[in-house]
Amino acid sequence: MKNVLKATAVGVAAISMLSACGSDTGNQGASSDSAAKNGKIELQFLQYKPEARATFDKLIAKFEQQNPNIHIVQDNPPDASTVLKTKVAAGEVPDIVANGGDNVYASLVKAGVLTDFTNAPELKNIPDAYVKMLKDISGSDKVYAIPYGVNADGIIYNKKLFKEMNLTVPKTWDEFTALCKKIQEAGKLPFYFTFKDSWTTLPSFNAFAASTQGDDFYAKHNAGQATYTSSYKVAAEKYLQFLSFGQKDNFGKGYNDGNVAFANGESLMYAQGVWAIAEIKKANPNIELGVFPYPVTNDPNKNMLVSGVDQLLAISAETKHPEEAKKFISFLLDSENAKEYTTGVNTFSAVKGVTQDDASVAELKPYFEKGQVADFVDHYVPSSLKLDQILQDLIMKKDVGAFLQRLDDEWSKAQSRK
Repeated sequence: MKNVLKATAVGVAAISMLSACGSDTGNQGASSDSAAKNGKIELQFLQYKPEARATFDKLIAKFEQQNPNIHIVQDNPPDASTVLKTKVAAGEVPDIVANGGDNVYASLVKAGVLTDFTNAPELKNIPDAYVKMLKDISGSDKVYAIPYGVNADGIIYNKKLFKEMNLTVPKTWDEFTALCKKIQEAGKLPFYFTFKDSWTTLPSFNAFAASTQGDDFYAKHNAGQATYTSSYKVAAEKYLQFLSFGQKDNFGKGYNDGNVAFANGESLMYAQGVWAIAEIKKANPNIELGVFPYPVTNDPNKNMLVSGVDQLLAISAETKHPEEAKKFISFLLDSENAKEYTTGVNTFSAVKGVTQDDASVAELKPYFEKGQVADFVDHYVPSSLKLDQILQDLIMKKDVGAFLQRLDDEWSKAQSRK
């Protein structure tokens, strides 16, 4: 779903920050050596999404054709966030970074290794909600990246099976639970869970928390004005009720198993984000899918679509070629090229006016248009807290009180290590 990097206190000595993305830092610093080879300026471009590699290869080829004096070297290693962490610690930040809007981004901001984009004109073409997410995640009132791709975390459902059972997409929690019970009474499985892979506990929990914790939970939490115990009880209780609609051996199956099982009609719904659609269609190219937001409450206006910055674009504060790096980012942000990325990766675009036309996700468009979106709550959680493993424990023991207290205890430990 996304790579996670432990928040690190990286020792970066005397970094000369750029005040704007077009500023020139000169030849100081320890970023990747963007040497001019064969008369071309070479820029290192590290991005963390393996499913985006082929699309970026096509966009890079197009960019280099238009800019024959610039050569972009795409680096998409396994566990890219760990590779990035190592490079930052060594003072070798790639010229251009395309990572997720999560605690990886927060750690890079804290390390002071990214260019300041706060006053960049490109941000005017990005919805405020996604710019705010970057500020909230980093705890800074400045912005050090441009949101590019955004994803959606919803409930994927089999349209054919819904039609066969005369089912309609629920808008409220009561409608949702009634729907699941009706499916069970018909001898069928509402959801196929895959908790053998611990991270798969997160997408659904993100949705339950996002629609019940309040808009400013993490601001209050960081200020010591709220705790998990005081604010997450409803989310945890509904999460457990939700899990009663899955198969009995939900710890016996992993993500890949779930993609295939759902594709083969073993359940009517699947608790995953849009990133799973491509894998599901590999298993069954003819499946007719839809996606709807989790109806966590009985007020449709309070049921948020969980959507975060899936891919951002940032520039090293010490790149030797800030103008060329900016040119590549501006190229990617062009509506035609942003559309190509959105189509190739089967995601949504943070660029205004660039739409995702896949019929599978059409039901999500109104939420984007209204701005009825909330970020992934786990983007704000230190990696050392290991939320996925704590959720596995909740699923096994079903002790909400112990779960909430453990979250509070682990958060305190993580904060004390900063």
